[in-house]
Amino acid sequence: MKQFFFIKVYISSQRIVTIKNVKIRGYIFIEEKPEVMEKYTANCKAHRKGMAPEEVAEYYTTWAENQQYDLDLDPSVYMGPSIVAKEAAKCFEENREKVRLIDIACGTGRVGKELSTYGFKSIDGVDPAEGMLKQCQTSHIYTNLYKEFVCEKPLPIAEGTYDCAVCSGGFGEGHIPCSGLQEMARIVKSGGLIIFMMRKEYMKDVEEYANKLEPMISRLEHEHTWELLERREVANYSFNKDGVIFKLRIKRGCHAENITANGTERA
Repeated sequence: MKQFFFIKVYISSQRIVTIKNVKIRGYIFIEEKPEVMEKYTANCKAHRKGMAPEEVAEYYTTWAENQQYDLDLDPSVYMGPSIVAKEAAKCFEENREKVRLIDIACGTGRVGKELSTYGFKSIDGVDPAEGMLKQCQTSHIYTNLYKEFVCEKPLPIAEGTYDCAVCSGGFGEGHIPCSGLQEMARIVKSGGLIIFMMRKEYMKDVEEYANKLEPMISRLEHEHTWELLERREVANYSFNKDGVIFKLRIKRGCHAENITANGTERA
């Protein structure tokens, strides 16, 4: 029988975190410096069990003040935006300036900034947190910004508007529900893509996703809403924790589109 020895522990909002590389209750926590643990704790507060979407939005608005969100989730601890943008660039190798994208749960605009480095020009964003959108506006990267929750309620966006929807960090406790994926599918053109990424552990820890998210993806694939192109685990997505990236190609409907998912232009 294994024994665990603790020198010092930090208490997060959801679980015990130790500064030693120790497995506790099915989780492995990697040794971190106190300042990193402060950032981790700030992130955990946005994912407290039982949080309502409105509470989550309010927390993010407060967190965004004085650019604290960007300071806490800097690229050294949160790699999601760069990973998702790179995946989008792989899918659209040509004519990126003509590709219409929407950044779901755009926050302060990290994903948009990463996308712009690959030559994407037409980028919209949606996020329910007013404080986050205020920070996002200062980037001058986004064409349109929508203060909305992404859920079963239709967004004020026409069907088949975008060539691609991207999302990093939008899934978690009180965040985007499974039904939000169907709304993303509605606003993406037939033949277009949804690329989203989330922390791997949330797929089991968060009730909204556990035994629901992937079965729904499979069911709607059989119903020809989309095709699952890829499901891949990615190391060091956030705070040394693994992520899972999904790529879905929209099949529903017949929309007139000018850009295909490999970046070539249609006549």
